[in-house]
Amino acid sequence: MKALLQRVDRASVSVDGKITGEIEKGICVFLGVVSEDTEKDISWLADKIVNLRIFDDESGKMNRSVIDDKGKILVVSQFTLCGDCSKGRRPSWIKAAEPIFANSMYEKFVKEIETKGVKTATGVFQSLMKVEICNDGPVTLMIDSRE
Repeated sequence: MKALLQRVDRASVSVDGKITGEIEKGICVFLGVVSEDTEKDISWLADKIVNLRIFDDESGKMNRSVIDDKGKILVVSQFTLCGDCSKGRRPSWIKAAEPIFANSMYEKFVKEIETKGVKTATGVFQSLMKVEICNDGPVTLMIDSRE
């Protein structure tokens, strides 16, 4: 499972001109599901993200998590994170999970974040989405549950 995180002041996702999810201060998570992912990957990644200390404390040091800051998380499915660009000029999507499995894992991931007490918003799986982000910092991190 791969996640690209951006610390944001605000973020929203829309489909066909209608906002499907939006947050203020928090984290925008672009989530890619690979075919080998398991429930263990969901649990590990969700725990890592909600406890990652990427928000400033009163001294200006990144010492606070999204939970500490009472922030929110916007989760956007993004199979292109699973693309392999090592050969040729066209990415290979062979590692990306099939849509039915990927959607199930995506929904379980969102629920896992919510069980940790963080409010979430989402995009629409397998839709053409427009994502607007006001990146704070900028702070952008890539996490792979397999690394």
